[in-house]
Formats: sequence, structure tokens, C-alpha cells
Amino acid sequence: MKKIQIHNRKELLEARKELRKNLTPAEAFLWNQLKSKQLDGKKFVKQHSIDNYIVDFYLASDKLIIELDGEVHQNATAMEYDDKRTSYLNQEGFTVIRFENKMVFDNLESVLMEIRGNFRENKTKE
Repeated sequence: MKKIQIHNRKELLEARKELRKNLTPAEAFLWNQLKSKQLDGKKFVKQHSIDNYIVDFYLASDKLIIELDGEVHQNATAMEYDDKRTSYLNQEGFTVIRFENKMVFDNLESVLMEIRGNFRENKTKE
């Protein structure tokens, strides 16, 4: 039986490329902290797809997803979609953490601390 591919499916390639080229200001700002293994030597990727969802940042070694939310996420329909998506990803064994764009700009150090707190080796110490 053929295993179904859930990571970086070919049909989402163009959408992923487009999103990578057009990062929001908050995504670009955080990406500058995550790219090239700058955060504790961890290899993050941006605009990675899992099943039919494209996530902002993904750390495969820890099954960690980081989502940044701007104004577009502040309505009932978007919140319901985000909740459904997060529930699905959690059920598949991923940890999803979300930050508002403003938080990335105003409190970068605490955002990075929370990301670190979700690294696998730090979660087992709790």
C-alpha cells in the first residue's frame, strides 16, 4: 500500500513559492531570527505544507509549527478555521504555537523564549 505524502505536496508547490516570496513584515522579521539555524542550531523552514495546510514556519526535528496572525485572523470565520486547522495538526502529533504580528515586533525576546520552550528537549524537562 502506498503511503500518502502529507509534507510539501506537489499541488501546493506554487502556493508555497508565492508565500515565500511575499512574506508579511512580521514573518520576514521573525524569519531573520530563525533562518540559517540561528536559533539554537535548529533548522526551521518557512511556508511548509502539511496535508492541505501551509504553515508559516516549521521545525521538523521537533514537529513544531509557528503561526503568525495579523488582522486577517481577527474575525469569527478565520478563528474557526484556525482552530480547526490547529486541532487537526495537533491530532497528527504537531505542536502549534501562535503569535500576533504585533507581539513579534514588540516582544521578540519573549517570542523566542516561548519558541525555545517548545523545543522537544525543553518540553521533556517540565
